[in-house]
Amino acid sequence: MTGAGGTRRPDHPPDAVLSTARVVLRHWRPSDRAPFAAMNADPAVMAHFPAPLTAAESDALADAIAAGFATRGFGLWALEIPGVAPFAGFVGLSVPRFVAPFTPCVEIGWRVAAAHWGQGYATEAARAVLAHAWGVLGLDDVVSFTTAGNDRSRAVMARLGMRRDPADDFDHPGLPPGHVLRPHVLYRIARSVDGPR
Repeated sequence: MTGAGGTRRPDHPPDAVLSTARVVLRHWRPSDRAPFAAMNADPAVMAHFPAPLTAAESDALADAIAAGFATRGFGLWALEIPGVAPFAGFVGLSVPRFVAPFTPCVEIGWRVAAAHWGQGYATEAARAVLAHAWGVLGLDDVVSFTTAGNDRSRAVMARLGMRRDPADDFDHPGLPPGHVLRPHVLYRIARSVDGPR
């Protein structure tokens, strides 16, 4: 794993922060914006969000991600699959901006282009992110949440060893009452009990 005492592999880019056998998590590049916008406009990728994003909204999200790195020193890293895709989405850490019973907290999250689903990339990258959270950032616990019907992301959370208590499920305050996507499930993982992985 680079950025944590590891050695960068020759086939991994110099802006890599974390890496595994198959994936690289790196700093964002200007060239990432077009494939990011395409991913955010894909109805399949955005099925568990209120709506796909316009190009302007996608660029604004990229700007917010960059600002998060500047503020906290961590964030949602660009996902690269060497030899397959120079940009395949993002995986990383963020701080939710809404108020809920479990906030403040650090969330692990991912968004991967549909062409790369089903290959285990999100799980592999997220495991590297959790190791970074425990070992480099010294975090004690991390959460993840999604809509109740997002079985694909919930499967990643389970593979990471994250656990759900139905008592923690919540209605996302950013969505209006009655919205089909408002019910959310919360998963947790704690370094002292569950990690490192």
